[in-house]
Amino acid sequence: MSTLPTVLVIDDEIRSQEALRRTLEEDFTVFAASGANEGRTIMERESVQVVLCDQRMPEITGVEFLKEARERWPDTVRIILSGYTETQDIIAGINEAGIYQHLLKPWHPESLLLAVRAATQLYDLHQQTQHLNLELRTAEPVLRRQVEAKRDKLRDHFEFSRITRAAASPMNAVVEMAARAAGCDIAVHISGESGTGKELLGRAIHYSSPRAGRAFVIENCSALTDTLLESELFGHKRGSFTGAFEDRIGLFEQADGGTIFLDEIGDTSPAFQVKLLRVLQEGEIRPVGSSRSRKVDVRVISATNRDLEEEVRTGRFRADLYYRLTQFVLTTPPLRERKMDVPLLAFDLLNSAAKSLSRDVAGFSPEALDCLSAYHWPGNVRELQNEILRALMLSETPHIGAHLFSSRVLHAAPEEDASEMQLLAGVSGSLKERMETLEARVLRETLIRLRWNKTRAASELGLSRVGLRSKLSRYGLEKKNE
Repeated sequence: MSTLPTVLVIDDEIRSQEALRRTLEEDFTVFAASGANEGRTIMERESVQVVLCDQRMPEITGVEFLKEARERWPDTVRIILSGYTETQDIIAGINEAGIYQHLLKPWHPESLLLAVRAATQLYDLHQQTQHLNLELRTAEPVLRRQVEAKRDKLRDHFEFSRITRAAASPMNAVVEMAARAAGCDIAVHISGESGTGKELLGRAIHYSSPRAGRAFVIENCSALTDTLLESELFGHKRGSFTGAFEDRIGLFEQADGGTIFLDEIGDTSPAFQVKLLRVLQEGEIRPVGSSRSRKVDVRVISATNRDLEEEVRTGRFRADLYYRLTQFVLTTPPLRERKMDVPLLAFDLLNSAAKSLSRDVAGFSPEALDCLSAYHWPGNVRELQNEILRALMLSETPHIGAHLFSSRVLHAAPEEDASEMQLLAGVSGSLKERMETLEARVLRETLIRLRWNKTRAASELGLSRVGLRSKLSRYGLEKKNE
């Protein structure tokens, strides 16, 4: 019987489905489906660790299918494939569907393999964490020390010093406040946009706290039905609902003595908020279908990308639960507000990706770092990670050049052009000044994309080489030294 990790590929285009299968089948047991209905049938029959789903399908979209998969098979890791034009739809649904990775077409085989390998590793890590938590609760003293030794290794990986930031970064103040909160056994709430490091900060708080030797468990509360979320957090008894084939120990009980991280807490329903409030007030949980309550001692760290104060004002979030969760509040700044961190993060992400792929890298060209620093990163660190991985896949040399980046990054205006960008927005300036600003941006993007081949750039832009040189001189556009 095969012991390879299992992957389900869902794509209604047979040629694309076959290409995905051929790329993955050497390292994984691959199941293939041409649509949502066939995908459901396979997931009901087989133990699937990773679902790789195309966004564009005839029955429902990939995001809609992955939302359903998250509710019915919450342990499965979910990856979605899409074209560039579908990116906004993916971003809008990424939290609700619990999407681990978003890959753009055309995908590179190494990029795809890296993403799926990382997904299976994440699946294994979740399973190991559950087993580790159970071992720790039931182990004899000698075994307990062995389990705690495993946790010591995790502690080294998630201390505050591991959070990448520059000397003048606004993240420094956040980390300093988090370090103070770590030693106090109070509820912490972390707000901030998706991809700004809320979970990483929560882990650092736990592993720097007196509870560091006990479990740290995570639940993303977004898009799970109340019944499933209640079962995940509080556990259930066999037969308590359809699909409950055996008793389940909930995350609160697994985290007894430790910390639970409740991500996207702002997405929970008012009905569930009542149940969570009761747990926090009374310090005990009752598994679904059970008549008996169990005492638990758990620190709660919550996070959301919503404005919880506004949610309270509009009645979508209970005020009493809000005050229980927000004894100490932290806010992670978006990447566009910590531009000085981008080069450091970029190097860390590049080295990590290169290590995973066994690739030699020498770093970024100055021009590449300028492009990365100029872009506004609406997807924050996750988007930066994807961009660097894509560039590494396309690179044929140890240096990562700017021409390897996607068009949206190349189109970003340099920071020194910010005032000119305001002209384009109609704030001030003559039509001639605005058009010159736009012309300079087009020239810069074209030259970077064509690796400063002026002959090709002149041809593409419909200019003579003399005309191109004249414009470059006029706008002060010169290639930076590598």
